[in-house]
Amino acid sequence: MHTQHFPQLESVERIEQGFESFGYICSSKIATAVYLAFQLRKPVLVEGPPGVGKTELAKTTALLLDTPLIRLQCYEGLDEAKALYEWKYGKQLLYTQVLKEKLGDLLHGARGLAESVERLHQFGDIFYSEDFLEPRPLLKAMQQDKGAILLIDEVDKSDYEFESLLLEILSDYQVSIPEIGTIKARTAPMVFLTSNNTRDISDALKRRCLHLYIPFPTVELEERIVRSRVPDVDEKLRHQLVEFVHSLRQLDLKKTPAISETIDWARSLLLLHTDSLDQDLVRSTLNVLLKFEDDIEAAEAELRGLLNGSADT
Repeated sequence: MHTQHFPQLESVERIEQGFESFGYICSSKIATAVYLAFQLRKPVLVEGPPGVGKTELAKTTALLLDTPLIRLQCYEGLDEAKALYEWKYGKQLLYTQVLKEKLGDLLHGARGLAESVERLHQFGDIFYSEDFLEPRPLLKAMQQDKGAILLIDEVDKSDYEFESLLLEILSDYQVSIPEIGTIKARTAPMVFLTSNNTRDISDALKRRCLHLYIPFPTVELEERIVRSRVPDVDEKLRHQLVEFVHSLRQLDLKKTPAISETIDWARSLLLLHTDSLDQDLVRSTLNVLLKFEDDIEAAEAELRGLLNGSADT
């Protein structure tokens, strides 16, 4: 197993600049975590509320390194067959049929049962060779000659049993397959695990990883993000809309607006040729920011105060 050399990850500053070139505006804390993860060859466990850019971090790293992104979406009941590997049963069955048709030729001239069984045993292992192996994301990431970004998304939705499987793989980037033996990574993948904190991650898995918590961005950082993604929005309006979204996030909502929704709202306001926020405009576009009717009603009840807050700053 070997590792790749990537000049793009040689310093925190280069990572920040590289991410920005792909439209991912991040804090130095995030860039530092990526730099250390690469240098220390450790996975990164990225935690934080939904919509702060955890998954996007892995995607942008793959773009920066021009490396395949291999994603494993976690869910309750995820098992080895879906995450690691399974056998190509259809292909095995097809080859079994071929073998059955050739059985007479294969056993021709065999003396007694023992010799016949010995000849059949020669074909037994063929059905459990790498030719019949169907790699799933974890194994596929280890099979990449030039490395990969392995994204294990929403690991908090999986079971503790799956975490045990991850510990074994992430320790040495290898896996034991009973019928074949140990398969080692050709090049160690760079691993990102994301969590929305729906349950606690085991201490053992946390110890294996570098920890990165991404909160909602500051007003200044979110303005930079909007400027990067929607550059045509006027500076005054950009500041107003970001301040308004930050005020919304202080309410008791079922689903707090994510950064992606701030960007969508900025694009919507641009399409509507808006140069400043007013109550009627905000009321008619709240559905871009909020996804539950109860949240929209809660925001409408506080709309005057929310708008005054964003206008005063």
